[in-house]
Amino acid sequence: MTTRTDPTSPDPDPRPPLPPFTEETARAKVQAAEDAWNTRDPERVAGAYTEDTVWRNRDRFLVGREQVVEFLRGKWEREQEYRLRKNLWAFTDDRIAVRFQYEWHDADGQWWRSYGNELWEFDELGYMSRREASINDVAIDEADLRVTPGEGELPAH
Repeated sequence: MTTRTDPTSPDPDPRPPLPPFTEETARAKVQAAEDAWNTRDPERVAGAYTEDTVWRNRDRFLVGREQVVEFLRGKWEREQEYRLRKNLWAFTDDRIAVRFQYEWHDADGQWWRSYGNELWEFDELGYMSRREASINDVAIDEADLRVTPGEGELPAH
């Protein structure tokens, strides 16, 4: 038996957990996304999206995995020492809503905490076909860093 690992193949392997989601599988999908984004590997992150994925990220609109990879490369060049925490907010059969916070510093050494919400829609194989992200940034002092990937619920502010 041959296992396909190339998500660009005509018949990509499923990417569990698959819809329809339960609370347990939605939480697992959120954790998998957090883990991938914390690698800061654009190709690994983009592999979770359909080839024709549609994104809104702040004021940027992207279509397709190639644009996602290009966007993420630029993001992580600007957002140094990036670390992210995501929490499940709500879910339905094929959609998940998350809230997140991430911290990073710019080239001048200014630290930032970025707060946001994402809306995700998945295809039947578990690839994300749509992502909409609303994000706000707040300048913080390095002493105020608190985002630790994988550690519980995020504070309200």
